[in-house]
Parts: sequence; C-alpha cells; structure tokens
Amino acid sequence: MKKTLYITKSGEFKRKQNTLYFEDQEGKRRFIPVENTNDIFIFAEVDLNTKLLDFLAQKQIAVHFFNYFGYYSGTYYPREHLNSGHVILKQSELYLNKKRRLDLAKRFVGGSIRQMIQVLKYYVNRRKENNQKLQGVVQELLHIEKIYEEAQTIEELMAYEGHSRERYYSCFDEIINNPDFVFEKRTKRPPQNALNAMLSFGNTLCYTMILSEIYKTYLDPRIGYLHATNFRRFTLNLDVAEIFKPIMVDRLIFQLINKKMITEKHFEQEHGAGILLNEPGRRRFLEQMEDRMRTTINHRHLGRNVSYRRLYRLELYKIQKHILGEKDYEPFVSLW
Repeated sequence: MKKTLYITKSGEFKRKQNTLYFEDQEGKRRFIPVENTNDIFIFAEVDLNTKLLDFLAQKQIAVHFFNYFGYYSGTYYPREHLNSGHVILKQSELYLNKKRRLDLAKRFVGGSIRQMIQVLKYYVNRRKENNQKLQGVVQELLHIEKIYEEAQTIEELMAYEGHSRERYYSCFDEIINNPDFVFEKRTKRPPQNALNAMLSFGNTLCYTMILSEIYKTYLDPRIGYLHATNFRRFTLNLDVAEIFKPIMVDRLIFQLINKKMITEKHFEQEHGAGILLNEPGRRRFLEQMEDRMRTTINHRHLGRNVSYRRLYRLELYKIQKHILGEKDYEPFVSLW
C-alpha cells in the first residue's frame, strides 16, 4: 500500500534527477520514495517549483495544501490520467435526473445514519451500565432510518441527515466524559473548543483523502449528489465522507482523548480563528490517522484483508458501478 506523506515543518521540496527530497529550515533532508507515495499533505510554508510539480504529475501524486490554521486551501491535482468521458457523461446524466439523484443521495444518508448507529452501539456494548443516553439516541436514529426515505427533495433529505447528526453529537460528552473535551454544540469556522477543533481537522483530512482516491478512478470529483454541484470545486468527496466520518474520524478522536494521546496542551487559542490544534497536536493526530488508515480488516464481501484507506477506493468503485447502471450502490457499514 502506498503511503501518504505529511509535511508539518517549513522547508523546501527539491527534485534531483528521479529523486525527491524535502529539506527543512535546519538543513535536514528527508528523501521520499516516490514510487511508494500516494499523495502529499502540506501543513507548513514550503517552497517548490514547476520542475518538481511536473515530476509529481508524471508520478500521479496529488499535493494537498492547508493554511496556517489547518484548513484546506487547495490541491495540485495532476492531469486526470483515468478520467473517462463516458463515465463523466453518466455522472452528469444522473445528477440532472432528479429522481435518480435523490435515490443516490438517500443511499449516502442511509449509510451515514447506519454508521452513526454502529459507533453508538459499540460504546453501548462497552458500557454495561449508565448508557441510557446512548441507547435512547440509538433508538431515535433507528426511527429516522425508517423514515428518511420519505424525503421528496434533497433539502428534506439534508434535514433528516442534519437532525441525525445533531442527536449523534449529543452523545459525545457521554462517550468521552472528560471536562477538557466538552462538546456543547458543533462549531466550525472558527471551532469554539478543543473537541470541535479536532472534528474540523479530522473531517478535513477525510475529505481530502477521499479526493485523492477519486483521482485514482474514472469519476469526476466535481459532480456530487447529496451536496449540490455548484461553484464549489469538489463535492463527490463530501458525499462519500458522510459514510466514513463516524468510523474514520470520530472513533479516532475518542481513542486519542480516552487514551490521553492528545490533551489540553495540544491546543492553542488564535485570535479570530478560535481553538486550534497546535503543531505537536497536529503531528500526533496525523500520526494516529495514518496508523488507522494502514490498519487492515477482513472484508466480508471480498474475503480478504484490506486497509481502511482502501475502503475509500472500494466505495468509489461501487458508486461508479451504480452510475453506469451495472449494480445498485449499497454503502459500506462497519461491523466493529
């Protein structure tokens, strides 16, 4: 499996013949095996040139840039080497067909709700007592799972999804039970507390990793279905992320807090930007996220072990088959 390279220190990327290396401000060099690199995430001030970008394009390596606050800025997205005009036309046809678009959007929302239920059930089973709150929300989500398909428009569907996530988030304080990480309510730009800062950072990573995987398929990331295709650059990755955020991001955050791998010392207050992970906090989060992405599970349909990161690609293949009319899309649901 190819690796994701995370750059958290300022410095310069350089190409020397067919070798790529990063040199930080202290002059330390880190050589990068390009044949084993899937994509690059840059969280610092880094110098690079067109010669280097051309080399990365040849190797089909996407580079994702994040600003000082850890927010996604943009992507150097090499020329699509797999994009198929036929698939893009089918994507567009499905989007313009209101009935088919709503059907696919419902599949994303249904997958998201089922994943949230699985996460809550995991913690219900771990706690033999004092879990009435979690059990109650599980029942609420099971009810929404039965009625969300009644939605007649994307807007109604988004309302079901939003209510489900609100009830799901209401359980975070019960799961974490740590006064330094109180949820209160979901706040984004800027996040108003440490837990929201972790959620924003983790969700951004999830969106961007899925974008990298879309690049390896015939799909066009600009055409989403639950999230409207408009002037926003990419939307399909946001659709797919709805399914994976509960198990890839939320479960990781619970682990980082409950095992005290991230504590209040890993955050800082930025004027006008709210609470953010500091540099050591980001590095710790990225290290654990990469470990999680490389963890393998037994895929019940394939009958073999696959990495968490590979699950993204497999999900995209299923969506592509749905768009082409080969097989109806059924979202992945975690059993752990």
